[in-house]
Amino acid sequence: MNKNIINLLEHKAYKLRYLSIISTTQAGSGHVTSCLSAADIVAALFFYAMSFDPQDSHNTNNDRFILSKGHAAPLLYAAWQQVGVLSQDDILTLRQFDSVLEGHPTPRFNKIEAATGSLGQGLSVGVGIAMSAKLDQHDFYTYVLIGDSESSEGQIWEAAQIASYYKLDNLVAILDVNRLGQTGETMQGWDVQNYQAKFKAFGWDTIIINGHDMCEIVNALDQVRKLSGKPIVIIAKTIKGYGVAMAENKNGFHGRAFTKEELPEVLQELHDKFSQAAEYKENEDLSPFDTILQKQNHSGRTERDKSVRVLRPAQDVRDFNNPNPNGFGENHKNKFTLPTPSYKQDEKIATRKVYGQALVELDDVCDNLLSLDAEVKNSTFAQILETKDAKKFIQCFIAEQNMISMAVGLTSRGKITFSSTFACFLSRAFDSLRMAAISRSPLRVCGSHAGVSIGQDGPSQMGLEDIAMFRVLPNSIILYPSDAVSTYKCVELMANYNDGISYLRTTRSDTPIIYKNSEDFKIGGCKVLYTNPQDKACIIAAGITLHEALKAYEELKKEGIKVAIIDLYCVKPIDVKTILETVGKYKKIITVEDHYLEGGLGQAVAFELRNANIQVECLAVTKLPRSGTMQELLAFEDIDARAIIRAVKKIIC
Repeated sequence: MNKNIINLLEHKAYKLRYLSIISTTQAGSGHVTSCLSAADIVAALFFYAMSFDPQDSHNTNNDRFILSKGHAAPLLYAAWQQVGVLSQDDILTLRQFDSVLEGHPTPRFNKIEAATGSLGQGLSVGVGIAMSAKLDQHDFYTYVLIGDSESSEGQIWEAAQIASYYKLDNLVAILDVNRLGQTGETMQGWDVQNYQAKFKAFGWDTIIINGHDMCEIVNALDQVRKLSGKPIVIIAKTIKGYGVAMAENKNGFHGRAFTKEELPEVLQELHDKFSQAAEYKENEDLSPFDTILQKQNHSGRTERDKSVRVLRPAQDVRDFNNPNPNGFGENHKNKFTLPTPSYKQDEKIATRKVYGQALVELDDVCDNLLSLDAEVKNSTFAQILETKDAKKFIQCFIAEQNMISMAVGLTSRGKITFSSTFACFLSRAFDSLRMAAISRSPLRVCGSHAGVSIGQDGPSQMGLEDIAMFRVLPNSIILYPSDAVSTYKCVELMANYNDGISYLRTTRSDTPIIYKNSEDFKIGGCKVLYTNPQDKACIIAAGITLHEALKAYEELKKEGIKVAIIDLYCVKPIDVKTILETVGKYKKIITVEDHYLEGGLGQAVAFELRNANIQVECLAVTKLPRSGTMQELLAFEDIDARAIIRAVKKIIC
């Protein structure tokens, strides 16, 4: 091994420790000991193993890095400072309100692939990025730094399993085994053989190293490039707080910065411990931000460029105010237009089936479309696209949280992803959805089998919380179509929505066609199906309960009671203007939905109209459901046509 390279890397590791310490002390908080354990690894990655152009972070040939242990963010920012993207003054703004260098990484700092900090998700994101490279036949590697504590999360092993299944040999995990979690020793402590056995059992190649021996780190990173056919994990035994005796391998320092009073002694100790690295002089003939780059050979991946490329920071490389920090690829800027559908007015078809049909049509106009499904493709009808074009379908198996985080990784590389499963099972993926929203990732998600209307499968299979979940996500939209035409058009809306997560709620049973094939739909819209100057009240519904509302309308009409009907196919954002115009002078509304009352459509409407002096009665699922027929369950929950009629008569009295 070239001694000059080792000296440079050890110097960089020293600088990363130094910057991590001073930035957290300046901030008065931060997880500095977690940075100190991984500094040697990150130095070797950024200045030896990884090939990337910091002036063009969206270059498709760049190697990718995910800091899954997101609390070590100061270390990541320190690496970018040493690359030349940040100044030392920037580093000292860590955790400040106006700084993009947040306590855990988010794409407000535009070098971040995805937000991390909720532990256990980074490897799944890395799987998605590595899979995108395979699909596009790109040779870049994806490196993911994992903490040993977060390996307790089940999602880590969901990701490990699927990475092995898809033979992602361009994915490299580095496990920082520093023994200590937040409050004590991890389950395995320093038992690196235990971690090795687990990853081997999941089908990974494994390498065990001393994570503070730069030669061992570099040799392992070289060995990675010679392996193929499996994902690779480097299991690095490290010491939490390495380099500062008062914190080394001790509890009580997780999330605790060194005080300003402690700082001089800490920095002097750091200098003394790494004196040769601290006093190393970088080649003055080169930029101070030099990096060692790797040439990639997809078949053997062994060719190394021993030369040094000078990477000088561009004037605008920090671009902190970029409104679309991830870029999301050029495909996210396209306008996708589907052909007019050809559904027959006397036809009955489930909205979940139309979801699959619309994906097939979208595939013809969107090269980067991908459908992900959690092993229910014959129920969500994602299999329709798979049948047409198997390369556009990814089977994610029964691992919903991993599927969502994979989609974040794929989307960051320009893929237009649609992820589907039963609406109820998205609840276990909520944390991944929450982090996707923080990542500003334009995920498209479809939850099928919504509500009690699924019938005899019973409450464990009924999606009754999903509207509430997606309502709270920043910049999300919620689409809840009631027939084939509106579903088809909603898929088109989702394909063109790039400002956050879009959610499509579909139902199990066949429903009649309401709209003409030429009908237009928009985000933030609704449809007034019936209105009359003699109306006594307005019924607002969506999905399956819209059809119950239409039945109620016909029965009420026979009794001489006129009501307006609104299809609130877009639950978020709500078309308040149209609702107010429709309600007019009578100011009485009944909402009806196949969803729990809390956080659902009714409460969304009531909130938007809270200052409009309008009476709003909400019909929703309020009792624990059970198995039964659809009509039995709708009646049991008082959300069928008869319940709507009773509510109308009560409110107009």
